[in-house]
Amino acid sequence: MTYDFDTVYDRKGTNSLKHDGHRRCGKPEGLIPLWVADMDFKAPPEVEEALVKASRHGIFGYSEPMGDGYWEAVSGWFAEGFGYHPKAEWLVKAPGIVFATALAVRAYTEAGDGVMIQKPVYHPFGQVILDNNRKLVNNPLVYKDGRYLIDFDDFEEKIRQNGVKLFILCSPHNPAGRVWTREELEKMGDICLKYNCLVFSDEIHCDFVYKPHKHHVFTMVRDEFEKISIVATAPSKTFNLPGLQASNIFISDRELRQKFVKEYNRSGYSQLNTMGLIACESAYRCGREWLNQLLAYLSENMGLVYDFCGKAGIRAVPLEGTYLAWLDFSSMGLPHRELDKLIVEKAGLWLSTGTTFGAEEGIGFQRINIGCPRSVLKQALEHLEQAVKR
Repeated sequence: MTYDFDTVYDRKGTNSLKHDGHRRCGKPEGLIPLWVADMDFKAPPEVEEALVKASRHGIFGYSEPMGDGYWEAVSGWFAEGFGYHPKAEWLVKAPGIVFATALAVRAYTEAGDGVMIQKPVYHPFGQVILDNNRKLVNNPLVYKDGRYLIDFDDFEEKIRQNGVKLFILCSPHNPAGRVWTREELEKMGDICLKYNCLVFSDEIHCDFVYKPHKHHVFTMVRDEFEKISIVATAPSKTFNLPGLQASNIFISDRELRQKFVKEYNRSGYSQLNTMGLIACESAYRCGREWLNQLLAYLSENMGLVYDFCGKAGIRAVPLEGTYLAWLDFSSMGLPHRELDKLIVEKAGLWLSTGTTFGAEEGIGFQRINIGCPRSVLKQALEHLEQAVKR
């Protein structure tokens, strides 16, 4: 079956944060929205059919997978895609990865403890750390020759100096687009082992990896990492299901899992959204070919971005993973507020401003979501090209 990623669907008036949230976010109406990380593609038709069938039943009571179907779909997906074979007792289902991140911060650290991230990075990580009265420790990524690298000396020194108890790893990295190599993951993990620092590995973008790169589930890199790892996954980015709130957290170490579940119970949350469970199982059971075609489509979309940047004198950081391109406008020499004005007022676009991901590390950058029909992306790049020329 050939899937359709070219149709432009009107999402206005659907309570879409991406398309209807301009007033709430202080943006003018009429911008092309390529900011928040949801895609403008319909979910696989098998998922839609499963949800319609459940909707027609008409009863939406408390739900929990009773048979093996949900687990078989989830575990089968990771076994086939990554050679990862988690055990059923490792699974903790949660409504979202940011929610799970907050649980991990509270479960494994105390007020004032150091929690480390690597800016520029997905901004809710820092917010969760600060909102829970922990010390935010930053191991900034090194931007060298248009690509991001890890400063391992700084990584170790920051953990040692600050007594860091928890490291939030973004893998693949948003917005830097890096897919960490096995060697990079092993080096970070060895340092964390040395200092008894736990690793919360956010792998929500693991399905968006472009050849020749390969995603490595953190806990698989070395057997010893199982005792320090919390691996967070979800179908939400892969199949455009974030509004259905279903994620799967794998914690192989029994003591770590018990602490996490205890904090989970304190939150007062219990069963997941009924539709989220149905969508997750259906997507993981039937969505492999849909994803393969999507990855090919996104690769062509990124090709358009590279072509545009080459003509406009802007640098696109190589996209190894995710569907979020990180654009470097620093050659234009604009202060970041002027760059934001150019994007909004001159180009008519709504992108994610770089400083959202790091007040210093994001200066001169913008993040653009390429998970949209090609005609929309072409229009956006044309607008941007004219604005840059002017």
